[in-house]
Amino acid sequence: MFIRLSNASDKPIYEQITQQIKQAILSGKYKSGDPLPSIRALAKDLKISVMTTKRAYADLERDGFIETVAGKGSFVAERNQDFLREELLRQVEEHLQKAVTLAKTAGLPTKEVQELLTLLLEEG
Repeated sequence: MFIRLSNASDKPIYEQITQQIKQAILSGKYKSGDPLPSIRALAKDLKISVMTTKRAYADLERDGFIETVAGKGSFVAERNQDFLREELLRQVEEHLQKAVTLAKTAGLPTKEVQELLTLLLEEG
């Protein structure tokens, strides 16, 4: 598992881990039933506290991304398409909100922002 941590990030390390594992699951890099490294192994690989990885895994389990089986480890949870779509929609809304805030700060008119979004959607 490849996770990149940044000390310059405004997000705590456990959130960086959580976010990167979620993205890997949502993008299909990890499929339902795939095993994750143990909490201790991930902590050792990343050279961080076991408590930090434990918190990241707890958040992932709470959000339904992973399941932990006592004595066997943590695995990517079985996911339905509605849940995946809802999570992706939430992320799109978050990014669009940031874009709207920037557009307002720059004083861009609504029509110009809409045209830019339309152009980006057509290019993609």
